Amino acid sequence: MEKMIYLDNAATTRTAPEVVEAMLPYFTENYGNPSSVYRFAAKNKCGVDRQREAIAEILGANANEIYFTAGGSESDNWAVKAAAEAYREKGNHIITTKIEHHAILHTAEYLEKQGYDVTYLDVDEDGLVDTDELEKAIRPETILISVMFANNEIGTVQPIKEIGRIAKEHGILFHTDAVQAFGQIPIQVDGLGIDMLSASGHKLNGPKGIGFLYIRKGVKIRSFIHGGAQERRRRAGTENVPGIIGLGTAAKRAARTMEERAERESALRDYLISRVMAEIPHTKLNGHATKRLPNNANFSFRFVEGEALLLNLDMKGICASSGSACTSGSLDPSHVLLAIGLPHEIAHGSLRLTLGEDTVKEEIDYVVDALKEIVKRLREMSPLYEDFIRKNP
Repeated sequence: MEKMIYLDNAATTRTAPEVVEAMLPYFTENYGNPSSVYRFAAKNKCGVDRQREAIAEILGANANEIYFTAGGSESDNWAVKAAAEAYREKGNHIITTKIEHHAILHTAEYLEKQGYDVTYLDVDEDGLVDTDELEKAIRPETILISVMFANNEIGTVQPIKEIGRIAKEHGILFHTDAVQAFGQIPIQVDGLGIDMLSASGHKLNGPKGIGFLYIRKGVKIRSFIHGGAQERRRRAGTENVPGIIGLGTAAKRAARTMEERAERESALRDYLISRVMAEIPHTKLNGHATKRLPNNANFSFRFVEGEALLLNLDMKGICASSGSACTSGSLDPSHVLLAIGLPHEIAHGSLRLTLGEDTVKEEIDYVVDALKEIVKRLREMSPLYEDFIRKNP
């Protein structure tokens, strides 16, 4: 088999063997519908309840505040749309940022068409929200603040505790998209003032098609999917029992290994960053130097087209991305990179490398060596680079 180095763990992760093992019986043996009343199905209901309790414990929440969904995008849609609808009598103003995942941005755009007013906060060159600007944006009719915990492209971790404090002082709901952060860094919802939180299984070595939304008790939020009485009448549809088992198993596994994994991945990430910045000229590191996810490195290479870079890396057996997997088919530059102030021509030359628990130093060395060769070759083909060199001998 040809060499493959996988450095796109922000897009999705390998499902861990122990997660698959935990899920398998719920496909072929314990296949009962957990909403049924007989004993055969009750075993599945107990399994679902155990995973709900495990996830709640990781977040410092109560089990009845965890609602299973089909993933992060559904959780984001539910949190923003249903909260906006439920609190419409109080106001119609929502605050978010320009660097959110499209599950938030497109939902906000949809709500604008329904008569809601949305403020999209700027971020600084590192991708950080200015909490003073956030507070200034609050109005009497503000009903929701939605700021992602950590950015999926550049890895910057936001000042969530301060945002939570501001939201609480003003009596405003605070939602955070924690799809990239849950399982990577510690999160305690009470200490951070979080009212709603979205997460997804496949970002933490769990299965795809399963996630959850944490909704603090007392938050007035309506059903998102109507039908049966599942998820305490808030999210209809027969429970994805194998997925829920996998999500809970992956979450417990991530919590158990988090400290050691973060230390190891941070060291490898910093080694990757130091080599790239030292050995490939005209390169910019995107995102905050220290306030970033342990496994994330995002670079912009001047005079290089991102798509060509990815194709050449793929020929070397390296899996990477130019940003969010959800927009990888787009030729437009990343909205996140534009928001942090990069011009189009530099934003187009971006590369996101996200490490996983299996990544080793030898792979990082191989990737950097390949990058040096590829970037050099692509620049030699660029008339812009040729012009730059001529003007800057």
